[in-house]
Amino acid sequence: MSVAHDMGRVAVLMGGASAERDISLLSGNGVLEALRSMGVDAHPFDPAQGNLAALRRDGVARCFIALHGRFGEDGTVQGALELLGIPYTGSGVMASAVAMDKVMTKRLWRAEGLPTPQSVVLDASDSSPAGTAALQAAAAGVPAQLGLPLIVKPPREGSSLGVTKVTRADTLQAAVALSARFDPHVLCEEFISGEEVTCAVLGAGATAQALPVVRIQAPEGAYDYQNKYFTDAVSYHCPSGLPAAEEAEIARLVLAAYRNLGCRGWGRADLMLRASDRKPFLLEMNTSPGMTSHSLVPMAAQSAGIGYADLCLRILASASLDNHKGAGGQRP
Repeated sequence: MSVAHDMGRVAVLMGGASAERDISLLSGNGVLEALRSMGVDAHPFDPAQGNLAALRRDGVARCFIALHGRFGEDGTVQGALELLGIPYTGSGVMASAVAMDKVMTKRLWRAEGLPTPQSVVLDASDSSPAGTAALQAAAAGVPAQLGLPLIVKPPREGSSLGVTKVTRADTLQAAVALSARFDPHVLCEEFISGEEVTCAVLGAGATAQALPVVRIQAPEGAYDYQNKYFTDAVSYHCPSGLPAAEEAEIARLVLAAYRNLGCRGWGRADLMLRASDRKPFLLEMNTSPGMTSHSLVPMAAQSAGIGYADLCLRILASASLDNHKGAGGQRP
């Protein structure tokens, strides 16, 4: 309880203005209840319904960011909290912004020699007839570069929103159009046939630690928005059941990817384990992962002996600032 008291007044940021608002509310309310159960003076705050400046006025000592997607996971809220001088959970401004953009993330990982599926980026920002024609022409050439099936996704969205598995060339244009509704850029990615796994990380730098790997089995491989959050059709295995050497390699790779992006506090990487040779491929890094009843970080933490409420308190205790002295003069 003394640790909880040391946290001061805490705001759990949830909701927000992204396409993942509903999931954020589920995550945030779970975190809020958990922190209160541990004796933390925690209060909900929805940035879509209140000015962040109110956090300083109300004497908030630190923030637990349970926002997902844009305006919450992409460095924008983190930057505002830096200016306010209020320590917050998760990665800082730059790491949050880079990890939110799958195109930039893949560039950094490739520069470090970390395995990630091959990809092509399409520009859907020009909605004029000429721009649309250019986009369609560029999309038509993607199967020749990446093969089929392939994955089409918006690079700055999460929760599998706008993601399509394309198995036939004649469905590609529709997949691109769907993705473009979420992002002016469209990421077309090589499909890796195999098992989907995820691995969470707690901490920062050399002391960061990987949690047990979670292996995911979705019906017909459809680990989409609906199956992630609103059905019980997906099977999760933690312990993963993978050979020890494979799990160790996944953890090693995820820690390298996490450090490469400069992440801190906590995060979760999603990967594919290729069936043909068991090689893992990094898909993305989540810097504000879900904390719902279906979420994977609490599942992995539980497997490691860390209960949900203890996990929330541990993450909150790691709250910090990029600049150790912000406008409010507060230190983490």
